[in-house]
Amino acid sequence: MTRTTVALVAALAAAPLLVPTAADAGTHVRGYYRKNGTYVAPHYRSSPGSGAVRSHPPRTYRRTPTPSYTPRDHHGKVKRSSSAKAAFRRSHPCPSTGRSLGACPGYEVDHVTPLACGGSDAASNMQWLTTRENRRKGAAGCRR
Repeated sequence: MTRTTVALVAALAAAPLLVPTAADAGTHVRGYYRKNGTYVAPHYRSSPGSGAVRSHPPRTYRRTPTPSYTPRDHHGKVKRSSSAKAAFRRSHPCPSTGRSLGACPGYEVDHVTPLACGGSDAASNMQWLTTRENRRKGAAGCRR
């Protein structure tokens, strides 16, 4: 036999090994639309009950790290964010005057969950309280 014939016979013998069989390919899935309107292209998936190992590890979700300390000012009090307070005042005008700027007589901006008790210094954690209510709430301290 010539070299060309030997190479041709070898190529034909190896060809079935290169073509995926039905067992290797799994199950063909036609293209379809999801409920939200996105199109999923046709693809192969592992056969049902084959117990095939996933080709990639599952996603692991980690919580974002939170600081283990609370920032304090030079007096030792929990540091306040002036921008958060300003954002709260813009979205919630003063109950007595109805204005977003200037003094608000008889009312104070209060944290629903106090900063000292682990509350966030964000506009979503703030509320207007009368001065008297705010003093009473502050005297009660943290209740967990």
